[in-house]
Amino acid sequence: MGKITQNQNFWRRLKAVLTLAISTGLLVVLTNFQVNAIFREQGRNFQLSTSLPVLQKTHPLPLTLAQWQDKTNSGDYFDQIKSTKVGYLIWSRFPVKVKIETPTDINQKQGQIWVNSVSQAVQEWSIYLPLQIVGKSAIADITIFQKAPPLQREPNGKILRARSALTTFDLYTENNILSQRFTILLSPSQTGEYVLSAARHELGHALGIWGHSLLETDTMYFSQVRKPPLISVRDVNTLKRVYEQSTSLGPN
Repeated sequence: MGKITQNQNFWRRLKAVLTLAISTGLLVVLTNFQVNAIFREQGRNFQLSTSLPVLQKTHPLPLTLAQWQDKTNSGDYFDQIKSTKVGYLIWSRFPVKVKIETPTDINQKQGQIWVNSVSQAVQEWSIYLPLQIVGKSAIADITIFQKAPPLQREPNGKILRARSALTTFDLYTENNILSQRFTILLSPSQTGEYVLSAARHELGHALGIWGHSLLETDTMYFSQVRKPPLISVRDVNTLKRVYEQSTSLGPN
């Protein structure tokens, strides 16, 4: 009986919104949590914490990843992937629903070209994880906007270089199940193949690759390159390893 009460308290306290962002580094905003851990990435420090007990478990691999085999032995970059205090950012209910918001501040033709590019990125990742493009934001797990990411400032007030894209997520509970909801911002300054490249990269984060590759031949390389790469074998190998890990997200 005491264990049930403790778990109920855990879920109530986790209703506080936890928002994380990732672009060239991790930006973490916490509500009602004490800071007790530090992640280092790209030479900058970002803080993530919760003093709450976290009950973690593994989920069965989706069939697409379970059947994936790398016959080239290309390896992965799993050692670059960040876990969080709720474990790895794994989806356990499929298909993951993606809403692509049509831009309203450009002409209809340009807006449709942008939507088509982002849709292509969704289709490319859906080979490895079941994804579905939906028409209603209310049911979306991932929502993608054409919008400039907010500027970052150093402690001295200096404005850092503008980001071309940003992925954030919120945690919420529903029926005592801890879940995540992602938002992706793609800068209007991105055009042509770079829209597709940015969407492909940020979707990788939203699907669970919470970190970057150090090889520019991977779509999750930490910087934009002149010739954007497709989703690589190493990207998929890393995604599969992420989904083999434990998490507090999803049903018990």
